Amino acid sequence: MPNHGSEQSTGGVYLLFAHEAYYPAHGQEINTSLVAAASLLHPRVRQPDGTRVHERLTHSRRPGEIVPLATLTHELDGGTLWPQVGDWAAVTADLLKLIHDRGCDALSLGLPPIARALVCSGSRSEVRVYDPTTEGYRVFGPADRIEVLVEIGKQLARTEAGRPLWPGDMPLPHPH
Repeated sequence: MPNHGSEQSTGGVYLLFAHEAYYPAHGQEINTSLVAAASLLHPRVRQPDGTRVHERLTHSRRPGEIVPLATLTHELDGGTLWPQVGDWAAVTADLLKLIHDRGCDALSLGLPPIARALVCSGSRSEVRVYDPTTEGYRVFGPADRIEVLVEIGKQLARTEAGRPLWPGDMPLPHPH
């Protein structure tokens, strides 16, 4: 049974990341996951990369903020500074394994393609979608991305009713 009392406070910041789809139940696609920032500190997550991503993720954020991985990439000069922070692909792969092993809580989402594209794009990006019936394009932009994040926030609030997402059991720091 998870020890929910071992949470480390991060001010309620969350990491949202897309990943290869998996299907835990017939017809149910999970392609995006949201975890408490403290999950990045878990010993089963590549370290020190997870700790550095955590520091970057939680710095100057508001409590309850949902931060897509794409936002971090944008903040890291379009991703060119990721090597100075850590291997985001290894960190998210470790987080996904931790989620699958029930080593932490997560909000597992099956986002529709446009919503997923919006959270995988920068906060000022646009997603253009061709509509064959009108033979035109529909443009989804920053306001649509915000709407997606607001909806995810509502799902998170329902999921966390009474208990915040558990980042996983973590060893207590050793005294020096």
